Amino acid sequence: MSKITTIRERYNNSIETLQKELGLSNVMLVPRIEKVVINTGIGKFYKNKEAMTEIEQALKNITGQQPLKTKARQSIAGFKIREGQDVGMKVTLHGARMWDFLNRLVAAALPRVRDFQGIEMRVIDEGGNLNIGIKEHVIFPEIIAEQVKNPFGLQVTIVSTADNKEDAQKLFKLLGFPLQEEE
Repeated sequence: MSKITTIRERYNNSIETLQKELGLSNVMLVPRIEKVVINTGIGKFYKNKEAMTEIEQALKNITGQQPLKTKARQSIAGFKIREGQDVGMKVTLHGARMWDFLNRLVAAALPRVRDFQGIEMRVIDEGGNLNIGIKEHVIFPEIIAEQVKNPFGLQVTIVSTADNKEDAQKLFKLLGFPLQEEE
């Protein structure tokens, strides 16, 4: 039986390959993943304490870490937002939790998305970061869909040290992210 390799193992085993492919003189210049930031907006739930608690617990289950509530920096009358009001929650992952989350995201969560065709290349920005929008959090295996009363979306930002989009694309392909081919 073959052993399933994790994203971290794939990265460690292919640093030299990526270094040669990018033409870098030093192994420390090879792009790597720095952190993963998961955030969600809670705009329509901000008056519902039960929904806020459910969202907080779901984020905690998905990431293994207590989420931080984000507050509005300024008042916006059109959106009925006041300065200092809770408008979202976020979690920043580093180290072992980051690698564990990435493994679950790529191997378990993304394949559960209906009609998933891969991650589009356009979601990698010029700074080398990958931004994935997830419409419903129930794709994560930690969430029991039947118990969810308030489904919500997530934004997952994978921050890399890549200098440009092309280097980041090579890094994410090498790590096994299901990227679509450019046409």
